[in-house]
Amino acid sequence: MKRTQHRVWKYGDNINTDVIFPGKHTYTIEHDPVELGRHALEDLDPSFASAAQPGDVIVAGRNWGNGSSREQAVKCLIAVGLYAVIASSFARIYYRNAINSGLLVITCPELVAQVKQGDIIEIDMDGAQIHCAGRRYPFPPLPEQVREIVAAGGIIAYLQQRS
Repeated sequence: MKRTQHRVWKYGDNINTDVIFPGKHTYTIEHDPVELGRHALEDLDPSFASAAQPGDVIVAGRNWGNGSSREQAVKCLIAVGLYAVIASSFARIYYRNAINSGLLVITCPELVAQVKQGDIIEIDMDGAQIHCAGRRYPFPPLPEQVREIVAAGGIIAYLQQRS
């Protein structure tokens, strides 16, 4: 993965899966990516789904994705073209669902404390750092296999490529 530039959407701590994808839609919209995307973050930021552009990133505080294990909370962000979620910390099940679905997740609390809504950041996966406003923010490097899963578009595509 090379260095890439992205616009930031900034949110706070404890954004749960019900806020990422409202539970009221869980059993009415299951597999339609366009429809999933229309409801991304609708109760937190009604402008997000219509204004997000492919390649944008979410930068959030602690415990992003806590709550249920619903996959729609990852799939709706992929549907709007989100490149990554960068957070101070992730709920474990969300983190795993994101990787399995091909959504890049990065833990970088130092960036979270500094970045603002609308900032442009540059992600350097090879160097395990994020650049913003002339500063560098290191993050724990992702294992090569995790990077390959995300690059393939998720665990199923990754396994199909390897067989």
